[in-house]
Amino acid sequence: MPAAITLDAVTEALAPRLPIYRWRRPVYQATMLRDLQRVWRGPHARVLDVGGGTGVIAQAVKDLFGVAELVSIDVEDRFLPDLTVETRTFDGVALPYPDGAFEAVMFNNVIHHAPPAARPALMAECRRVAGDGPIYIKDHLAVSGLDHRRLGVLDWLGNTPFKGMIAADYLEDAEWRALASAAGSRIAETLKASPYRRGPMAAAFPNRLEITMRWEKGAA
Repeated sequence: MPAAITLDAVTEALAPRLPIYRWRRPVYQATMLRDLQRVWRGPHARVLDVGGGTGVIAQAVKDLFGVAELVSIDVEDRFLPDLTVETRTFDGVALPYPDGAFEAVMFNNVIHHAPPAARPALMAECRRVAGDGPIYIKDHLAVSGLDHRRLGVLDWLGNTPFKGMIAADYLEDAEWRALASAAGSRIAETLKASPYRRGPMAAAFPNRLEITMRWEKGAA
């Protein structure tokens, strides 16, 4: 297991590369990484991060989880220049790696940005390159139209400072289960309602909107 994920450790990992975290503590990111740690079934020597954005979360996982080799891939190159993880771009569906090239695959707030029609093929590709290994997913769970609107606001607040993608289509529980099944996977573990937000923000944007999963190979 990786060492305990603390807010100080995550700040130390992110702040040198993203100055915003020198004055705004990365509470959300620390919570996200702690939830990932809770479902993590490593050690994994080689991990693929799909939809890596700037690459800083992949870098934090490499540093804090003890991953020897981590590759971050995205549809466009927004990667920061001083990363020690490998980076590359792809077409959003076909992963340019052989079968079983990685011991695990991870997504961090990405799948809701992928076009719905492309998701089954993308997740099947992830299962292919992960072989028998797990797929880790941090994303969102919507249960109503209001949740979809809430999540749209959260994406705008969270992604605009980093020029990230805003357009999104959020998944409900049945859609998550169908997507996993179509990719030859089962949802082996699900975490909900970690304290991403507190006070008025938690009231406006309930923590139940955040979800972390581990998918394993095989039928449910």
